[in-house]
Amino acid sequence: MTTRPAKHSLTLHGHRTSVSLEPEFWDAFRAIALEKQTPLNALAAEIDAARRGDEGLASAIRVFCLNHYRRS
Repeated sequence: MTTRPAKHSLTLHGHRTSVSLEPEFWDAFRAIALEKQTPLNALAAEIDAARRGDEGLASAIRVFCLNHYRRS
């Protein structure tokens, strides 16, 4: 069962922002960044740049993680 979202700070394009994700998604996001040998902030910036419309960053990260593991 999923626990409550945890807020963490990220730096996107030189600006600090906070993102709330469930711990399981933080773990998956960190694992993907490690697998890609990409800093977490850089991966978040890539996801941020690819967002559409009013999609929130936290939602975009969750979908990114889901899609990554669906392809695996």
